[in-house]
Amino acid sequence: MTYVLLLVGFALLIKGADYFVEGSSTIAAMLKISPLLIGLTIVAFGTSSPEATVSILAALDGNAGVAIGNVVGSNIFNITLVVGITAMINPLKVESTTIRKEIPFTLLASVTLLVLIADMTLQGFDENLITRSDGLVFLLIFAVFLYYIFEVARNNRESSSDTTPIEKKGPIGKYILFTVGGLVAIIFGGDLVVDSATEIAFSFGMSQTLVGLTIVAVGTSLPELITSITAAIKKQSEIALGNIVGSNIFNILFVLGASSLISPLAVIDEIFIDIILMIILTVVLLIFSKTQYKIAKSEGFVLAAAYIAYMIYIILRN
Repeated sequence: MTYVLLLVGFALLIKGADYFVEGSSTIAAMLKISPLLIGLTIVAFGTSSPEATVSILAALDGNAGVAIGNVVGSNIFNITLVVGITAMINPLKVESTTIRKEIPFTLLASVTLLVLIADMTLQGFDENLITRSDGLVFLLIFAVFLYYIFEVARNNRESSSDTTPIEKKGPIGKYILFTVGGLVAIIFGGDLVVDSATEIAFSFGMSQTLVGLTIVAVGTSLPELITSITAAIKKQSEIALGNIVGSNIFNILFVLGASSLISPLAVIDEIFIDIILMIILTVVLLIFSKTQYKIAKSEGFVLAAAYIAYMIYIILRN
């Protein structure tokens, strides 16, 4: 029965995120918000809402391993498999501002996470924690990011009026219903995933962190994968890469920030390796993005292969 509940939880997360993104992005397009802002905010935050729900609920339940592992695992999944598969389908064009500002901002968030959790090394504490004050730091940086993207939206306001109008027409109330209904499904599904995954972890003797890095991380990142693949097929590179970059920033700064405000999160030693790997992969993504301002199919294959190698490593490690 636990496995059934886990599958039901994932189904609710994925379908809920689908309705949330469809509703919110359609409303944004009706209001003539630029594709860049849609990709970096509404779509990114919408597809990251499963991670937010799962990690916050895990923090409430005292499952720090799931909360942190979910965020780090999801970000690695996004950088490697999501970018890799979408680039293999259709090479991803990268805007110059993404290379100069957004990917470096992702790198800044990742390095900040590494610094803030290294309490034993940097401050001589007895244990490593993401404290409530650390959570406030994350949320303050997140506020700076929000200010930046709204400035981008304001500066690109004129160009946004030249974008192709969306095909879907109809009353805005319908899409508000999609958005609210999607959020309800996400919250309920997230609760089922946390409870079921934790129970399965204990039955197999797996650590909470391993479950967070694998089962939960992959499951909650499926909306990013589906959204980015769809955007790549439609040749909407701004939305595809903006979704991934925005999601990773949201995961670290908002999800961990909010989770640690609820309850300080204990950090196990093994997660340091995963965070360092996340930083390295973000640098690789930046390097690949600089090659002719696109991520080629061959580079996508390298990233996808890196995720498979990472999965083998963490399973053997645990």
